[in-house]
Amino acid sequence: MSVWNYVVTAHKPTNVTHSCVGNFTAPNQLNLIIAKCTRIEIHLLTPHGLQPMLDVPIYGRIATLELFRPHNEAQDFLFIATQRYKFCVLQWDAESSDLITRAMGDVSDRIGRPTDNGQIGIVDPDCRLIGLHLYDGLFKVIPFDNKGQLKEAFNIRLEELQVLDIKFLYGCSKPTIGVLYQDNKDARHVKTYEVSLKDKDFVEGPWSQSNLDNGAGLLIPVPLPLGGVIIIGEETIVYCSATAFKAIPIRPSIIRAYGRVDADGSRYLLSDHTGLLHLLVIIHEKERVTGLKIENLGETSVASTISYLDNAVVYVGSSYGDSQLIKLNLQPDAKGSYVEVLDRYVNLGPITDFCVVDLERQGQGQVVTCSGAYKDGSLRVVRNGIGINEQAAVELEGIKGLWSLKSSTDDPHDTFLVVSFITETRFLAMNMEDELEETEIEGFDAQTQTLYCQNAINDQLVQVTSNAVRLVSSTSRELLDQWNAPAGFSVNVATANASQVLLATGGGNLVYIEIRESKLVEVKHIQLEYEISCLDINPIGENSTHSSLAAVGMWTDISVRIFSLPGLELLKQENLGGEIIPRSVLLCAFEGVPYLLCALGDGHLFSFQLDISNGALGDRKKVSLGTQPISLRTFSSKDTTHVFAASDRPTVIYSSNKKLLYSNVNLKEVSHMCPFNTAAFPDSLAIAKEGELSIGTIDDIQKLHIRTIPLGEHARRICHQEKTRSFAICTLRAASTEDMETHFVRLLDDQSFDIISTYALDAYEYGCCVLSCSFAEDSNAYYCVGTAYVLPEENEPSKGRILIFAVEDGKLQLLAEKETKGAVYRLNSFNGKLLAAINQKIQLYKWVAREDGSHELQSECGHHGHILALYVQTRGDFIVVGDLMKSISLLVYKHEEGAIEELARDYNANWMTAVEILDDDVYLGAENNFNLFTVRKNSDAATDEERGRLEVVGEFHLGEFVNCFRHGSLVMRLPDSDTGAIIPTVIFGTVNGVIGIVASLPHDQYLFLEKLQGNLVKVIKGVGGLIHEQWRSFNNEKKTVDARNFLDGDLIESFLDLSRVKMEEVSKTMGVPVEELCKRVEELTRLH
Repeated sequence: MSVWNYVVTAHKPTNVTHSCVGNFTAPNQLNLIIAKCTRIEIHLLTPHGLQPMLDVPIYGRIATLELFRPHNEAQDFLFIATQRYKFCVLQWDAESSDLITRAMGDVSDRIGRPTDNGQIGIVDPDCRLIGLHLYDGLFKVIPFDNKGQLKEAFNIRLEELQVLDIKFLYGCSKPTIGVLYQDNKDARHVKTYEVSLKDKDFVEGPWSQSNLDNGAGLLIPVPLPLGGVIIIGEETIVYCSATAFKAIPIRPSIIRAYGRVDADGSRYLLSDHTGLLHLLVIIHEKERVTGLKIENLGETSVASTISYLDNAVVYVGSSYGDSQLIKLNLQPDAKGSYVEVLDRYVNLGPITDFCVVDLERQGQGQVVTCSGAYKDGSLRVVRNGIGINEQAAVELEGIKGLWSLKSSTDDPHDTFLVVSFITETRFLAMNMEDELEETEIEGFDAQTQTLYCQNAINDQLVQVTSNAVRLVSSTSRELLDQWNAPAGFSVNVATANASQVLLATGGGNLVYIEIRESKLVEVKHIQLEYEISCLDINPIGENSTHSSLAAVGMWTDISVRIFSLPGLELLKQENLGGEIIPRSVLLCAFEGVPYLLCALGDGHLFSFQLDISNGALGDRKKVSLGTQPISLRTFSSKDTTHVFAASDRPTVIYSSNKKLLYSNVNLKEVSHMCPFNTAAFPDSLAIAKEGELSIGTIDDIQKLHIRTIPLGEHARRICHQEKTRSFAICTLRAASTEDMETHFVRLLDDQSFDIISTYALDAYEYGCCVLSCSFAEDSNAYYCVGTAYVLPEENEPSKGRILIFAVEDGKLQLLAEKETKGAVYRLNSFNGKLLAAINQKIQLYKWVAREDGSHELQSECGHHGHILALYVQTRGDFIVVGDLMKSISLLVYKHEEGAIEELARDYNANWMTAVEILDDDVYLGAENNFNLFTVRKNSDAATDEERGRLEVVGEFHLGEFVNCFRHGSLVMRLPDSDTGAIIPTVIFGTVNGVIGIVASLPHDQYLFLEKLQGNLVKVIKGVGGLIHEQWRSFNNEKKTVDARNFLDGDLIESFLDLSRVKMEEVSKTMGVPVEELCKRVEELTRLH
């Protein structure tokens, strides 16, 4: 039964809805604060760019985000209001680096019609009150007392019912608002009102301005000394105050985002709906405004918010494309643009559609999304793991080891790449043309296999082979000293750092050698009872060239041992159990925490926390990374150390919030890897895989890897066809001049993502859905596209088409088309036939062969009874329909009668945005108040009436607008993971760019996690005093009910980020040990 569901975010929201700049974390620190709908990020502006300080979830959808500074305060406070009428005031606490709540409350009214144009929240520039416009005809005031504390709120009647914007004006002795509104004749005006706190009422303000531009939609209050307000229209921009009125015409555009440049408000950045950035200048003589001037600076993403930071650096937050950090240059570039993009921040929103595919055929799902809108439209390939981008490659067979060397100790870049083979060693170096070519290091032995190579102190290099250790000058490349293995013994394994060498010869001999100036000194030699399989002396203490500990992996007793250096005294022995020997050990530090990693020959990896002072090991954990032996190496990316585990499933090990994370890499088997940081390829890795050596750069180290395919147009629907290795997408391109949009069906290669074929739709014809399918008597793969003719004079489309394409020689060939009496919202493959949702009916077509061998669609039967059938899923003979406003209904196809009948429906009025079938009896729906719910079919109920009703069994407020559900998974399902039975998952994509998972759990696991969630709510408090139960309660215009049969996975998984003290608190009330809790929650994190 899929009644018990676990909802978790795999990719956090990336749609930037608000941003503001101020001194929040300290009086002298400039912060950028970004809201991404349900999350807040706080960044610090540093000379090197933006440095993240905090990223926290908010239990609400953020409607207002404003910084303000009450009297007598040295730094700013943050005011947040949510769409469900909660508000809070937050202050930064420097000691704990966290947010503290100064004030909180609920500003909802029992009666009142929520505003159509969204909530408005504003703070008086002199901090006398906060104003909110939440319901038509009401302006809510929250006054401050003289100590900066908030007093009780009250409402003032507002005559203007259709409010477009409200702002506080600067420099008024009494708090004054400007109201931009539309009257009942659709004309637009601005009025000003003084707020009288004593009388709790409005007083006529100093000025008003009537009959503005019909598209006026935005007010910008101008600070003193100028005062007044700028009114942004679609064709004019007006400056207005009690004493002046200036207007300039602009090219028709819709401007929604602005950012103030100067504190005195004489310059503003404006961004329009096409992503053009303009500078608006108020020309003034002292305090008298004489005119306005606007100039085009260049193009950015379509902005939802603009924050001017400092030194001509601007943050452009976007809902429709990637957000950007840009610099405004004084001189234009070759294309005439003053905009230079410094940094891009990936945004998947809005995800209008996606499909789940396994492109690399490695058994790992990837999600390909239709993301962004208008000119910022793109496809994004999202998958678990880290991408390595190959820069160069050369064919080399049989590589046994790789090391990079510098030509001198303080050289920032690597020069040599040492490549070891069974019978020889070769040396590669970068030449002047940035090509790798063979070179020689005279003092090294090239006629034998190298076991280890290392830069040593005092411009020396060290090479360990099976018979000797050689010390060579890195400048003259001459041999300085040599240590030879004892007669009859050969070196089996070796390791080194800048001042020490540790090696093992046959017979369990362990030899410790120190590197001095031009000299190798054997310091200590001990004999162990078993052979040694691997060694490491990577320095992780204070001294970066010298280690006080050695890690040694053993044959026979399958143990890992920690010895002290230089004395080689045994400090700790840890038996690993099992039969498989350790193949690679590594001492490393993540986020300042020392670890010992130990990899076995069967792909398992042990991790221990290490106490450097006494070699003690704790917090033992075991994970499976692959099935082949693993070799471990450290590398650094963006000044942070990570570990690369080379094996048949290469993995990067990194740490976040003091927790080790494992991310797979987009490469097939890797046998060896070493960092190779050259001038030509900075921060690169040299990688040995089957038959070749390649140099690659590594992407950002994160759990999800996102590849972007910019389209320059809006992709609305996508579908993959395995047989032809292609994608079909429905896109639209807005023409630059007229309001005409052109719609296309495009065919893309599924490896290169190049567009290989295009079919243009008719004028006014929209692509509504695309499907890959084959038919009953015809096993060829076809693409079916459903369209609608959207005519300006029609409320609902009265005509559409179903187009059937085949892919022949990489081209789309139209084989058949069928005209329909409405928009084809959905197409599904159904028992070898084609099921279409057309306006209010469901229609079934069969694929019939004509005499000449061609085919056509013939209508078989249909079912009326929907308002608009927008979403359809099928399973067997059952059809689940999501209606525009009548929730979910269940239909069945009767073979004998050849008819479709309704079996049951949900009688609630839910406006659906997506549906999916979880199992035969349980169906999942998402609706436009950001809720999820599940319904169950009562097939064994006693009466017809009960059988005809779909019973609501689960309800949950997701806080996200879901556009699409698909069965599938983002992770490799490893057979050896302890979860045993595979948990079925559904992936969803939302307007905010969230990719999430709904996992159906077994009942006993659900009950355990429900208890854990109940305990976590008491320990983890919401930011701003917002309450988790209220946030997750199902909420629409009619009702608010507590969530049931859904668990909040994000809350449950945040257990892993708690401090040990808090973990123990939860563990005590649960009566389950901390380790067991961690293990059970970590298993859940593997679902995504």
